[in-house]
Amino acid sequence: MPIQKIMTKGKVPVKIYTDDIESEAMQQLYNLSTLPFIHSHIAVMPDVHAGKGATVGSVIPTRGAIIPAAVGVDIAAV
Repeated sequence: MPIQKIMTKGKVPVKIYTDDIESEAMQQLYNLSTLPFIHSHIAVMPDVHAGKGATVGSVIPTRGAIIPAAVGVDIAAV
C-alpha cells in the first residue's frame, strides 16, 4: 500500500499508509513526532488507532530510547 499522506508539522515526518485515521490518533502521532529522540520518521499502518501512551499501529524508531508502550502490552499474550 502506498503512503496516503505525510504529516510534516513535527520534528520528523509521519508517513501514513491509510486515509482512515481518527483525530485522537493524529494528535498522538503529532506528539510523538515532536520528541527529541525519534529517529528518521514515524510510519503509520492501516490498522492505526489511538492507544494508551502510544498510537496502536505505528512504528516508532528511536535513538537511545525505548518506549515500552510502543511495543504493546498484548505482545505474546495468551
